[in-house]
Amino acid sequence: MRVWRIVLIVLVILGGLFVAADRIAVSVVQSKAAERVQITEGLDEKPKVSIEGFPFLTQLLFGKLDDVKVKARDINAGAGGTTVRIQSFDADLRGVKFSDSFRRAVADTADGVVFISYDDLSKAAPDGVTVSAAPAAADGTARVKLSASIPELGDAASVYSDITVKGDTVSVKAEQLPKAVTALGLEGEVRKTIDFSRQLGNLPHGITLQKVTGTPDGISIQVGGQDVELAG
Repeated sequence: MRVWRIVLIVLVILGGLFVAADRIAVSVVQSKAAERVQITEGLDEKPKVSIEGFPFLTQLLFGKLDDVKVKARDINAGAGGTTVRIQSFDADLRGVKFSDSFRRAVADTADGVVFISYDDLSKAAPDGVTVSAAPAAADGTARVKLSASIPELGDAASVYSDITVKGDTVSVKAEQLPKAVTALGLEGEVRKTIDFSRQLGNLPHGITLQKVTGTPDGISIQVGGQDVELAG
């Protein structure tokens, strides 16, 4: 009995040391992964990377992590000289495989949420256009309210605009322009002023925008993809 008690004590101690080593290892790797993502995606602020599951060392041994969560803030995304500030980006990556001496990480699948405030969307809109909240359309399509000065009318106007996403692009298009614009045959010119599309760069390669929803403070975009590159 005494021998078995000694064995049990040793096993408990070793188990405790393994848990401690496991937690230390995962903490170090999370920090290094966050640094790598920051460099790869050109982020101003270091994101938070959380590796789920236990034990971590066993997952690492087989070169694949079950679940990795990434939280990033204040991302300047864009293309063609126009930037859009993403207030937050939260993603859940599953089946993350490593290669190239742990310098590359790719997830089997990923999903998450991108949030952009109306204030930041207004800054990314054409000059003189302000974006604010609006109720969804009858068919459920997300909408925003655009307020702008229309020189052709010599006055300011507000319109409801559908907001849609495809690939890495957010598009805003007015549902219906003021009757005076249509009557004067100025619809094309006015749409050049208020309709716009913006690309969201700096998202992990393989992530696509899937669905947009309006909230009181901004737009929430569901994202997802396969073979998503977390670092490389």
